[in-house]
Amino acid sequence: MRQSVGVKIRAVEDASPAQLGGLEPGDEIVAVNGVRSDAALAEAIPESGGHPVALTVARDGEEVTLRGTPVLDPEDDVYRLGFAYRPAFESHGPLEALGLAFESTWEVTKAIGASLGRLVTGSGRKDVASPVGIVQASSQTLEVDYREYLGVLALISLSLALLNLLPFLPLDGGHIAFSLAEGIRGRAISREAYERASALGIVLVLFLFFIGLSNDVDRLRGG
Repeated sequence: MRQSVGVKIRAVEDASPAQLGGLEPGDEIVAVNGVRSDAALAEAIPESGGHPVALTVARDGEEVTLRGTPVLDPEDDVYRLGFAYRPAFESHGPLEALGLAFESTWEVTKAIGASLGRLVTGSGRKDVASPVGIVQASSQTLEVDYREYLGVLALISLSLALLNLLPFLPLDGGHIAFSLAEGIRGRAISREAYERASALGIVLVLFLFFIGLSNDVDRLRGG
């Protein structure tokens, strides 16, 4: 399948380089500087250094090449053309969709596992969010497209499922771990051990919640 940038223009800022270059809401960007790649748009404009960028867009069944010179946004020191976009979704058959679902789920699972690993070493602290951050992110995504919103909900559900499988009581992963340990030992683990492990697990969950909440507070404050 031919790769393309695959995003549709949702809005164009007035008097922006994008508007001056002829970009219109509803245009679909299919190439950036002649490159048909998912990463092209994310890299070409911010890394343009203020040099002109060529956008090939699909409009009314034809491809048109437009040019614009990104300007530096003083707020975050990033070059922008001045437009908002959303992904251009494609239709797939049932079997292809099922395969893509498994592939995406596996990729997300690996990313979440890596994030948990960084959390153990202390370098992934900023990856943690509380319900405050989850609601904020999902609300912003809903404003873009409901399909993106459903994707975020799926990501949240998968993240919670993997978190629940951590081998700490009272999480399900802890019960699984203790059941396996009892099967290997051939006898039950004492109630006192369960209670101590549960107390430790609750402290760990509360600690993660505190980290996520502090991250969300910092983000809301602009930190």
